[in-house]
Amino acid sequence: MFVLKRRIFSIVLTVFLTGILFMVAVDIYISACSGKYLSENLEDIPFNKCGLLLGTSKYRPEGGINPYFKNRLDAAAKLYHAGKINCIIASGDNSEKYYNEPRFMINGLKERGIPAEKIYPDFAGFRTFDSVFRAKYVFGQDSLTVISQKFHNERAVYIGQKIGLSIYGFNALDPDDSDRLYIRIREIFARAKAFIDLNLTGERPKFLGEKIIIK
Repeated sequence: MFVLKRRIFSIVLTVFLTGILFMVAVDIYISACSGKYLSENLEDIPFNKCGLLLGTSKYRPEGGINPYFKNRLDAAAKLYHAGKINCIIASGDNSEKYYNEPRFMINGLKERGIPAEKIYPDFAGFRTFDSVFRAKYVFGQDSLTVISQKFHNERAVYIGQKIGLSIYGFNALDPDDSDRLYIRIREIFARAKAFIDLNLTGERPKFLGEKIIIK
């Protein structure tokens, strides 16, 4: 019985450690693939017709504006007013009645001087994977600039590269807060999921739907 338990423990430990090594390797690989296509400097970003603004909650659970949300909108407005993009796809989660990331993004972008007709909502951006796929297959973009924090842009750019997009990432400021470690750990799991979806399972977005023409 003792030998059996030790063998089971050894198998479980091996599987666990293999999983950890896989996720760490994928994390490093995705950063390496996308790193040279990211920048926080406007001068490094080429012109693209569209920016893809990735959604997050406007408010923090404990109250107050989420700095990740604010900084992403600030970056999108900076990119637009610098003439680096002509329009913005505001892509986020709208899966619950009172949770509407694109609507909050649209309002925030308009407050920052971006005309409503230059903003295209994507209400089915349930995850980054969906947002990038839909930018190509629903909104018809072959090249774009994705807008989020660096850690997030790395994954989005990798996804875009895998589906044949010419894609760059404009990095929003990283907030200096206590959530960064939790978000970084969550990102490692998200990268592993994206890698598996793209290279092993052939996963596709939850919704695609009819094409939307961007003028």
